[in-house]
Amino acid sequence: MSLFEAILLGIVQGLTEFLPVSSSGHLELGKAILGDTSIPQESMMFTIVLHFATALATIVVYRREVMRIIAGLFQFSNNEQFQFSVKIIISMIPAAAVGVLYADEMETLFDRQILLVGLMLWVTGLLLIVADRAKNSEKEVSLKHSIIIGISQAVAILPGISRSGATISTSVLLGIDRTKAASFSFLMVVPLILGKIAKDLLDGGISISDDQISVLGAGFIAAFVTGLLACQWMIKLVRNAQLKYFSYYCFVVGTIAIVYQLFY
Repeated sequence: MSLFEAILLGIVQGLTEFLPVSSSGHLELGKAILGDTSIPQESMMFTIVLHFATALATIVVYRREVMRIIAGLFQFSNNEQFQFSVKIIISMIPAAAVGVLYADEMETLFDRQILLVGLMLWVTGLLLIVADRAKNSEKEVSLKHSIIIGISQAVAILPGISRSGATISTSVLLGIDRTKAASFSFLMVVPLILGKIAKDLLDGGISISDDQISVLGAGFIAAFVTGLLACQWMIKLVRNAQLKYFSYYCFVVGTIAIVYQLFY
C-alpha cells in the first residue's frame, strides 16, 4: 500500500466512522478498488489503526464527557456520573464478547468480502429510514437500553453495517433523545477500540515492520483529522433528523458492490 492509498483510506475511515454508512464496509471496498493484496492479518491491522485514530478524535470532541466517565468510575457513589459510566461499560459487553470468542472468524470478514458488504449496506439503509421516521423523544439511556444498544454494536461488527448508524438508530427507536443518542454511540466504542489494541499489545498480536510505519502513520493522521470534522457534523445531522439521506447513499453503494461482486 502506498502513502497516497493509506491517506485516502484514512480519509474514508475518518468520514465514515461517524457518518452512518459503515466505515469498515467502505474500507473493504476501498481496499478492493485499490487492489490491496495484503493478507487478512495485515488488512485487519490497518483497519485497527484507523479505528484507533477515530477513537482519539472522539476523545477530543467529547473530552468533557470522557473525563466524566473516568471520574464516575472512581467515585463509587450511586450518582449520575457513576451510573453513566456503568451504562457505557454494560454497552461494551456484547461486542467485547464477540471480539474475544470469534477473533479468528472476524479476520476473514475483513478480507475483501464485497458481496457481504453490499448486502449489509442495504440493511444499514433500511435501518436508517426506519429510525429517521421515529418520533423525537427526550428519554435518557437506561441500563436496559445500554444492553440493547450494545447488542446492536456487536451486530455492527459485520462490515457494511454502520456501527454509528446501528447504535444511533437503535437508540432513537428506543425513544432516546437524538443528541444524547449520538453522544452515547460515539463514546461507547472508545473503550472497545482501546481495549482491543491493549489486548493485542499484551498478546504480541501487533507486529509492525519498518516499512509499515509510514503507511500506518499516514493513514492514522488522515483518519484523525477528518474524524474530528465528521464527528461534529454527525451530531448536527442526528439532531436535525437527516439520516434518511445516508440511507439512499447506502442503497446505491450497496447495489454497486453486489453487482460488482456477482458480475465482474
